[in-house]
Amino acid sequence: MLDAEAVVLAGHGSRREKSNEQVRELAAGLEGRLGLPTDAGFIELAEPSIDEAIESLAPSASDVTVLPLSLFAASHVKADVPLVVNEARNEHDVTLHNGRHLGVHPSIVELLDDRAAAVEDDLGVDRTEDDVLVVVCARGSSDPDSNGDVHKLARLLYEGRNFLDVEAAFIGVTEPLLEDALHTVSKRRPDAVVVVPYMLGDGVLTDRIRERTAEFDAEYPYATAGCGDPLGTDDRLLEVLADRFEEARSGDVSMSCDTCKYKVEMDGFEDDAGGARAMLRAMTHQATHADRSEVDDEPHVHDAPDKHVSVCTNRTCAGQGAATVLERLRQAVDEHDVDARITRSSCLDRCGEGPNVAVYPDGVWYGSVGVDDTDRLAAAVANDRIVSDLVDQTL
Repeated sequence: MLDAEAVVLAGHGSRREKSNEQVRELAAGLEGRLGLPTDAGFIELAEPSIDEAIESLAPSASDVTVLPLSLFAASHVKADVPLVVNEARNEHDVTLHNGRHLGVHPSIVELLDDRAAAVEDDLGVDRTEDDVLVVVCARGSSDPDSNGDVHKLARLLYEGRNFLDVEAAFIGVTEPLLEDALHTVSKRRPDAVVVVPYMLGDGVLTDRIRERTAEFDAEYPYATAGCGDPLGTDDRLLEVLADRFEEARSGDVSMSCDTCKYKVEMDGFEDDAGGARAMLRAMTHQATHADRSEVDDEPHVHDAPDKHVSVCTNRTCAGQGAATVLERLRQAVDEHDVDARITRSSCLDRCGEGPNVAVYPDGVWYGSVGVDDTDRLAAAVANDRIVSDLVDQTL
């Protein structure tokens, strides 16, 4: 029944409460648009977590749809959110649907166009009369699929409009970096350069984009330059989210598997291929934010444990004593004074060979682990060794 449905809008989470409030504001707007209870949940750094948001909605809903408030499908969308959803399926008596990220959508292209037009007005230029060149600047990712979509958006923004050109750039992680892209476009002698941050909210990275734009404006006096605002909480984002909700509820969620570094062995990313690696990365990343005692001005700095050990507690492994193995392993690790986090996971896709235990970053998977094996495992984790007779596979 429609009135038994609910939605969780999964934001990244930030130490800046203003960014978290933006997610909550979009969640409230989406609730009004869909007419369904909608709560915000966060991957990390803010509360409630995605699982806590699901838990709060589960008593009054038969179906909960989780929608990632993410611009592109990098590791959070491909690994972290699906892991949380899979774990929640084992914990809550509710049907869960996992939606798609915002991605490339006509409403977002239109929104970027409006952001560029606002800068043109500020600079006193007109794309129909002046040579206006736009640079769409994204955060940058280690996922080539994500970075490729930035270039696709830039091209779509160029098509059918009167810009001299539209280029893609990044503020970090990958190339071309914004400062290099600005230097390159200057050679075309445009009348104006408009930089549009492709980010949801203001923060450290948008401040850097503005700084780089101002530096360019001062260095190249023949081309006036200005920086636009991020996407914010524009209603057009709600249009995209509403579409993603309908996709999820109809079972029509599609991801770009053909260009996903976790699915396909790509040049330069060979070590990332394999769903097991994506899952281990997600579990480890969850743990890295447990200790927030040593951070600086970077928006995504965290301290991580030396080891992360995951015990499958899905139905088959649970029937083979996984819960007891989990608790005894926690005790053994404490006894060995190891800087490790021991967590439960959903299915590791090795059913019938459990209980299964995965150790990261060692990349060692153990199978058929019994309670009597836990002390040996803890000692091996403490001393960077393996228990060879229990090894199922290595990554």
